[in-house]
Amino acid sequence: MSWTDAAVPNAAGILRTPFAPVGDAFAENFRNDLELGASFAAFKNGEMIVNIRGGFVDRKKEHPWTDDTIACIYSSGKAVMSFLIARAVSDGVLEYDKPVAAFWPEFGAGGKTEITIAQMLSHQGGMAGFKEEMPPESWLDWDLITKKIAAMEPLWKPGSASGYHPQIVGYIAGELVQRVTGKTAGALIREITEPNDLSLFCGLGETDMARTSYMPKPPKAPDLGVMNEFKKYAFLKPWSAPARVSREGWMAAEIPASNMHSSARALAAIVHPFANDGADTGGKRVLEQSAIDAALKERVCGDDLVLPFRLSWAAGMMRNINRHFGPNENAYGHAGFGGSCVVVDPENNLTIAYVMNKMSPYLVGDPRAVHLVDALYDCL
Repeated sequence: MSWTDAAVPNAAGILRTPFAPVGDAFAENFRNDLELGASFAAFKNGEMIVNIRGGFVDRKKEHPWTDDTIACIYSSGKAVMSFLIARAVSDGVLEYDKPVAAFWPEFGAGGKTEITIAQMLSHQGGMAGFKEEMPPESWLDWDLITKKIAAMEPLWKPGSASGYHPQIVGYIAGELVQRVTGKTAGALIREITEPNDLSLFCGLGETDMARTSYMPKPPKAPDLGVMNEFKKYAFLKPWSAPARVSREGWMAAEIPASNMHSSARALAAIVHPFANDGADTGGKRVLEQSAIDAALKERVCGDDLVLPFRLSWAAGMMRNINRHFGPNENAYGHAGFGGSCVVVDPENNLTIAYVMNKMSPYLVGDPRAVHLVDALYDCL
């Protein structure tokens, strides 16, 4: 059966030769009732080799998933922030091994003067969440949150271990790029996406909200493993994530680590310079190799204090030691709550992205994404 058979309503897109089996894997996910709507895309050597989509954007299955559809990619957006930091490093305005406080002096309070940018991006800063209770709607107030981050004390000794920072790492990365460029993460992303017709946003306007997919919540909570206080502050406190706000207010807010909206094509495209010798999909060199090397260098490896995995972190993305991002252990990636993911593979000059709306409880390595990524690698 073809991927455009009845198993995939509204199926459309591009599959370059010889990637037909990727479409078959896409259809299989639909046949197994694992999808409502989804898109999957890949670029190799600057060329789009896959860009397929299908299904519906709404609960009633009345409106098709189209090329204009975007969905929240949650923590897959951390790979985008990794790229923005790498671009600032490439431009000479940030340095991975310099302290965050060198660019944001207030950050040095609470014993944080020596925490480097690379340590923060690899989740070694001891800042997985806030101890102190706060209204959960506070996450929409950038100045309030960055002041709280600057004043807080680490939850563990910085540099001693990684412990995933679900929300705070995005504000730190966003504040850093804003201080050295004068522009927010959302504005910097628009400068990249708008000229290249890419649908990826950090902070949505009203027009783009209208093409955002409904996302059914997962059937159960993710498995965080053996509980500890760090996991509670990161995920389980009433104030661990934005709440008590309208859907429109949340979508409009810039929350870089967990609130980007994208198509699969745009997500795979924006990080492509990491895998394409610094060149974007239009052939323009936007990253120096030295910045790529520093961004992808292993910064810490071990049992994460928050996520229930042994992880190897680069400066913003996971190294693929657990094969969550395809068969190449030398690839990199990030996953988002509910199932989205992005893969960066410099060895194969390849980037891949999966965006969907039917959320699952997998923290990373969603079987739908793994099935698609593995099918693509089988075709290489």
